[in-house]
Amino acid sequence: MTDTALTLPAFRLERSTLGHLVHIGADGVRSEHCVPVRAFPIAAPDEGISLVGADGHELVWIDRLSALADGPRQLIEEELAQREFTPVILRIRSVSTFATPTTWDVETDRGDTLLVLEVEENIRRLGGGALLIADERGVQFLIRDRLGLDKASRRLLERFL
Repeated sequence: MTDTALTLPAFRLERSTLGHLVHIGADGVRSEHCVPVRAFPIAAPDEGISLVGADGHELVWIDRLSALADGPRQLIEEELAQREFTPVILRIRSVSTFATPTTWDVETDRGDTLLVLEVEENIRRLGGGALLIADERGVQFLIRDRLGLDKASRRLLERFL
C-alpha cells in the first residue's frame, strides 16, 4: 500500500424497519438513528462526511463519499437529500423594496417562491462568486455564481451587496 492509498473505514449501513439509518461498526455494534453530516456542504459536498450517532458523537469519518461502495453511498446520499434543503436561485424576478425587510420573488431549481430577506447580513459571500441567502424562516437559498445570473437578476442583487 502506498502513502496515497485511501483507507476506507470498516462499517456497514442499513435501514431499520422504521426507515432510520443504522451504522454497524467493524466490532458489530449497532447505532440506530445515525445521521450523515457534510463538513463542507457547498464548497466540497463529496468530501468530509461524518456519520453521527443519536448521542451526537461521531461514529465514522468518510474522507470522500465517492470512494464508498454503491450501497452505503446511496443510503448516505438519500439521507443527505432529505436533510439538506438548499434551493438554488436561478433568477430574481422582483424585490418589493430596496430596504430590508424585503420580499423577493425568485425562480429556483425547486420551483418559484417568495423569500423574505430580513437584513442584508443574511446574504453571505462564499468562494467562487457564490452566495448563501437566509430567509426569515431559516431556509438557505444558494446562488452558485452571481455573475452567471441574467442581467436583471444581477442588477437587483447588486442593490443588496
